[in-house]
Amino acid sequence: MDGKMTNCCFTGHRPEKLPWGTDESDPRCVGLKEELGCHLEGLYLAGCRHFLCGMARGCDFYFAEGVLALRERHPDVTLEAALPCDTQADAWTAAERRRYDHLLAESDTVSFVAHRYTPGCMQRRNEYMVDASGVLLAVFNGTAGGTMNTILYAQRRGLKVITVEI
Repeated sequence: MDGKMTNCCFTGHRPEKLPWGTDESDPRCVGLKEELGCHLEGLYLAGCRHFLCGMARGCDFYFAEGVLALRERHPDVTLEAALPCDTQADAWTAAERRRYDHLLAESDTVSFVAHRYTPGCMQRRNEYMVDASGVLLAVFNGTAGGTMNTILYAQRRGLKVITVEI
């Protein structure tokens, strides 16, 4: 792999669209995290080294934590926190904010699409990640929204799309 093919970005749902909500002890959530870990290891073996994550609540957190676990085994792995705006986490709970802050601190790079929230900044963040990548790993439940839009955009851009259905 060379160029963008060494980069993998992620899209997935927030807790409101997950069957287990915020209960990460649910066996389905535990299984999803294990499956993401297997995909990340496979992507590493296929040549991916740089992973981009939008750092939203829910599946983005699972992905970022999986990348950090991968980096423990493979120090050449890098994580980029691709943020839609610097106010992304302002309305989150204290626990979500602590988790977010930890993930940002552990990221190798933090990039911003906008400094303040604007309509469309989330989609622009997703397009930035897709445009910088050769592979998209997606957790998808089949419903319309940002995750579906990102998958469709990645397909139009010719990325390899790996979909984990929930």
